[in-house]
Amino acid sequence: MKTTTLTPAFTPSLSGGDPEQKRRELLDYFHTTWHTYEQLFTCLTEEQAWTTKAIPLRHPLIFYYAHTATFFINKLIAGGYLTERIDERMEAMMAIGVDEMSWDDLNDDHYAWPTPAAVQDYRDRVRQQVIEVITHLPLTLPIGWNDPAWAILMGIEHERIHLETSSVLIRQLPISWVTPQPAWPICPHFSSSRQDVPDNTLVPQSGGTLTLGKQDDYYGWDNEYGQQVQTIAPFAASKMLVSHAEFYEFVGDGGYQTAEWWDEEGWGWRSYTQADKPTFWVGDIASPDQLKLRVLAEEIDFPWDWPVEVNQLEASAFCRWKSAKSGRPIQLPSEGEWAWLREPIDGDHPDWHTPIGNINLQGWASSCPVTYFAQGDFFDIVGNVWQWTTTPISGYQGFTVHPLYDDFSTPTFDGKHNLIKGGSWISTGNEALKAARYAFRRHFFQHAGFRYVESTHQETMLKNPYETDTMVAQYLDFQYGENRFCVENYAKALVEKVIPHCHSTLHALDLGCATGRASFELSRYFDRVTGIDYSARFIDVALQLMTGEDFRYALPTEGELVDYHQVRLSDLAITAEQWQKIDFKQGDACNLKVTHAEYDLIFASNLIDRLREPTRFLKSLSALLKPGGVLMLSSPYTWLEVFTPKENWLGGIRENGEAVTTYQTLQRLLRDDFEEIQPAEDIPFVIRETARKHQYTVAQASYWRRRA
Repeated sequence: MKTTTLTPAFTPSLSGGDPEQKRRELLDYFHTTWHTYEQLFTCLTEEQAWTTKAIPLRHPLIFYYAHTATFFINKLIAGGYLTERIDERMEAMMAIGVDEMSWDDLNDDHYAWPTPAAVQDYRDRVRQQVIEVITHLPLTLPIGWNDPAWAILMGIEHERIHLETSSVLIRQLPISWVTPQPAWPICPHFSSSRQDVPDNTLVPQSGGTLTLGKQDDYYGWDNEYGQQVQTIAPFAASKMLVSHAEFYEFVGDGGYQTAEWWDEEGWGWRSYTQADKPTFWVGDIASPDQLKLRVLAEEIDFPWDWPVEVNQLEASAFCRWKSAKSGRPIQLPSEGEWAWLREPIDGDHPDWHTPIGNINLQGWASSCPVTYFAQGDFFDIVGNVWQWTTTPISGYQGFTVHPLYDDFSTPTFDGKHNLIKGGSWISTGNEALKAARYAFRRHFFQHAGFRYVESTHQETMLKNPYETDTMVAQYLDFQYGENRFCVENYAKALVEKVIPHCHSTLHALDLGCATGRASFELSRYFDRVTGIDYSARFIDVALQLMTGEDFRYALPTEGELVDYHQVRLSDLAITAEQWQKIDFKQGDACNLKVTHAEYDLIFASNLIDRLREPTRFLKSLSALLKPGGVLMLSSPYTWLEVFTPKENWLGGIRENGEAVTTYQTLQRLLRDDFEEIQPAEDIPFVIRETARKHQYTVAQASYWRRRA
C-alpha cells in the first residue's frame, strides 16, 4: 500500500560487503530525506506561517527549515570532517532549538529571522556540500560510532526527527496559513458515527523476561545502546489504540472538569490552558456531530474510529477515569510492557517493502482507523500514532554519550520526559525502528495517542539523575571513575593492602567513607561493614547506589561544558548480597556512638587532616577496636586551618625548633595501645578537576594492630 507521492525511507544498514554500494545508499538516503523535508514546507502558503510561532514554546518554522541544514555543517566541523563554514551567522543563529519547557514558561524572544528565500539559498549550498562530503569521505564497513559516515547519518536522522516535529507545528498553525498538498494525502477511510466504532477489549499477556537495548544493524541514538533486563509481570493490554469515540466517553463524562482524574502536574496544565477537549478537535464538544478534526493542513469531517491524539497528562487522566469506572488497575503501559507487545512482530523494523502499519510515509499523511492494521492479536502496535508510556526516559546500563551530540539525551534524563513508542504515520528512518527511544515532556503534543493496560506496575520517577554538585561529582569520580595516568583506584588499593593483616573479618568500620567505595570493597571480605561520613549528601549517594540503579554525574570538561558518567555497583562486580552487609550512617568521627570494642578493622582514609581534633579522634580508637583488630590510616597530610586549627595539627610544624611530621606524631600517640604492623608506605591517587586538570597526590598509609 503506497498512497503518498513521497519516496519511502529505506534506511541503510551499517554493514555490508561493498563500501561503494554503501556510499550510494547514503547518497540516496540523504537525497530522499532532504527532498521529503522540503516537500513538507510546501504546505506553508502565507508569509506569517514561516515567522510566527505555532506555539509559544517553540521557534517559528523558519528556524527549523534552516536548523536541520546548519546541523550538518556544525557537526561535520565539530568532527573535523569540514574546515570551512558556509554562513557563520546562520550556523550560529539556527544551531539550538527550544526544549518544550513548562506550559507557562513563555518564550518571548524576538529575532530578525531571515527570509524563506535566504534560507532556501543556504539549504541549497549545504546540500551540495554534504553531497561532496559523502562522495569523498573514507568509508569502511561496518560504519562505526566515530566514522565520518556516522556524522552524516546523524544529520540525516536529525532531519527526519524534525520532519515529524515540524509537521506537528504545521498542524498547530492557523488553518488559513496552510494549504493541503498532493504529496500529503489524508486517509479517506473513517467512520462518521460513534456507534459504529467497535468496543475496545483487553488481551491478557503472560509476562516474562526480556532484554531492552539496541540489537539491530542501523544507526541509533546514544540512549538506545546498552542493555536492561526486565521482568514483566502478567498484564493485559487494549487490543486497539484509544479511538476518538472511546475518548469522547471521558470528555462527555466531564473528564476535563473533574480534578480527581488528574495528577497535580496534569491539573495544573489543564487549569492553565483551560482545555476541555483534545487540542486537534475543532468545535463544541456539546455538539459532537458538528466536530471537525485538524489534520496536517486542513480540517476534515470527524473520524470517530481514528486514534485520539493527546498529551501524556490527558492520556493518564483518561486511564484514572477508566480505572475508577471499571474497578480495574488501568494505566498507560511501561516501556517494558510495550516492548513485550512489540516482541512478536517480526524484525527490528516494519517490513518497509510490504508495510504492516501506517508508518514510514507508506500509508497516508494522517492517522487511519484503529482497526485497519492488524498485528498479531492487536492493532497498531507499530504505527498510526505514537503511544505514550509511564516510563521517564533514562539511559540503559552502559549508556555513553556520543561526543558529537552530547546533549541529545542527557537533558531529558530529568524525570520530566516520558517515552513514546511505536511511531506514527510520519515516523521514518530511526524513528520506525524497534529500538527507537524518543521522549517528550508530558504536556507536549506529538502525533501521539495511547493504548492502556491493566497492570500493577509502578514506574520509578527519577528527579535528579545527573548529579552536578561539584564536590559530590568529583568524589564519585575519584571513588568509582576510571583509573587515570596508570594510577589504580585508591579505595580498592587500600582495601587490598589491609585485608591480609586482618585475622578476623566480622565487622569493619569505614570512617570518612564519602560516597562509599571502600565500604563496598570491604563488603567482599567482611560479614558486616559500617560506613560513616559527616556529609549527609555523601551518605545519600552511597544509599542510592545500594538500590542497584545507575547513579549519574556530570564532570566539567572546560568552562561550562561537561561530560557524563554513570556508576552501577554491578559493573564493579559488587553484588546485592555484598552491599546488603553495609550500614551507611551520617556521623562525626570524633563523637562516635560506640560504647565497646566492636570492630575488627577501622579503615580511615584521607580523614585525619580533615578533623578539627585529630588527637581526640586517635585517642578514641582503641576503645572501638577488638584486641588484635587492625587500624588503617591514610592521608596526604594536607593540614589546612579551614579544617583543623593550627594548634591541633599533628605534623607539618616545628616544636622547639625541630621539624615534626605527622607520621612521627602517629607513632607517639598510638604506641601505648597499638603496634605497627609494617612500615608506612606511599599510595598515589588522582582526582580529576577538568578534562585537562588533575590533582596527583601521594598519601601515606600506615597499619596498626591493637595490643591484646
